[in-house]
Amino acid sequence: MAAAAWPVDWHDDWSSYAAKLTAWVEQAASGGAELLVFPEYATMELASVFGVGVAADLGLQIGRVAELADEIDDLHARLAARTGIHIVAATLALPLPDGRVVNRSRFFGPDGLLGHQDKLVMTRFEREQWNVQAGSGQRVFDTPLGRIGIAVCYDVEFPLVVRRLVEAGADLVAVPTCTDTEAGFWRVKIGAMARALESQFVTVTAPTVGLAPWSPALDENRGAAGIYGPPDRGWPANGILAEGAMDAPGWTFADVDLERVREVRANGQVLNHRHWDEQ
Repeated sequence: MAAAAWPVDWHDDWSSYAAKLTAWVEQAASGGAELLVFPEYATMELASVFGVGVAADLGLQIGRVAELADEIDDLHARLAARTGIHIVAATLALPLPDGRVVNRSRFFGPDGLLGHQDKLVMTRFEREQWNVQAGSGQRVFDTPLGRIGIAVCYDVEFPLVVRRLVEAGADLVAVPTCTDTEAGFWRVKIGAMARALESQFVTVTAPTVGLAPWSPALDENRGAAGIYGPPDRGWPANGILAEGAMDAPGWTFADVDLERVREVRANGQVLNHRHWDEQ
């Protein structure tokens, strides 16, 4: 699997973004990845396609980028089909027919769109400045790789949100993330590592990185990609399967056999997953 630390770039046109995403997917495929995780809100860099006025306006950019949603999804579907890879796409601020705007992650397999997961717990920025609202519902996706759930950024800091995915059978939870401070990065990292500990499974964090002063939504981005498991028998003692360098763009890879999730839950040095209800 591979987690992206995605630099936020300016694009003069759609073809620039399409070339960037294609190159990233092809690079991960050449590295042997079967599952890719892209960050939270990374698709919002497409506001630049509509010029400085749209890119600098929190409200305008949502509607304009949403105009490209079908093209974004079609590109991801074609790349997943061509490479045979499963892709957790970067999230998108998406207007719904009822007037709400949600933060939506879409999941693609080689056969097309598998479904989506909306963010459930909104940050202060989303609530107070951007008017992006909570979605509803959670699901776990059955794939040939294993049972995969998605917890978007802030959601991974809430044990019961992720626990619902675990109780639905998740072997792995992808965590697209976008944080503008080092403290924000650490909150997500600590949350992802804690969830991997308490549920004895795998979490994968993928951040945006770098500066984009033209974007009030993505102006500062701090983080490092990480792939985490339980610090237990058969796993790294610190629970870190792989981790990228802070604020450095690129892929972070790890080889993970999700059968080991079932093994550690059955015969670990501790049995956090089994003992959850005893707290």
